[in-house]
Amino acid sequence: MRIKIAPSLLSADFGRLEEEIKEVERGGADLLHWDVMDGHFVPNLTVGPSVIRCLRERTDLPFNVHLMIETPEKYLRRFVEAGGDIITVHVEACGNLRGTLSSLRRMGVKVGVALNPETPLGEVEGVMEELDLLLVMTVHPGFGSQRFLRSTLPKLRRAGRLVREKGLTLDLGVDGGISVETVPEVVRAGANLLVAGTAIYGERDRVLAIRRLREAARAGLSGTG
Repeated sequence: MRIKIAPSLLSADFGRLEEEIKEVERGGADLLHWDVMDGHFVPNLTVGPSVIRCLRERTDLPFNVHLMIETPEKYLRRFVEAGGDIITVHVEACGNLRGTLSSLRRMGVKVGVALNPETPLGEVEGVMEELDLLLVMTVHPGFGSQRFLRSTLPKLRRAGRLVREKGLTLDLGVDGGISVETVPEVVRAGANLLVAGTAIYGERDRVLAIRRLREAARAGLSGTG
């Protein structure tokens, strides 16, 4: 299983985003995670398409744009045109999930679906074959630096089993409370894409922080973590 590290820019210094991106790029990050919040679906506001567009030309790393917004179908094209490589929507926010995923496919980008901690896996089982990314939220969306919710692990394990049993090629991601302490357990549960904010941007040496996350993942997969 190939582990992918996705630094969450929500925890970066917004006054020096280009430098923050370059640091994790040097550290071997696989993609960048943009948390887009609208103050309605979640009680916070962050970035919009204009910020993403400005940074798109500053790095070759893929962008996963995580839309924590109401009626995301109204804004898909804006985020695609801004440079999103993967557009991840919340099942809880989509009135017509299949229609939203089809629209994204027609726009030529990869598609992801996120599940809040309380949302059962059954809400997306019927569309898993259509996904490039299934993102299991391991905190309540809307804020950084939250404690990992262990209550989400059974859902993650079930998702991991389904991915293996169906031979799916999607990435199984986790988002929230990811650290060197929690990584071993989530990779053993089947996660291969780790969204990490504070664990990377909360450290002075971002290169070392990414290396430690990878080491924790290897330890988890080998059964020593």
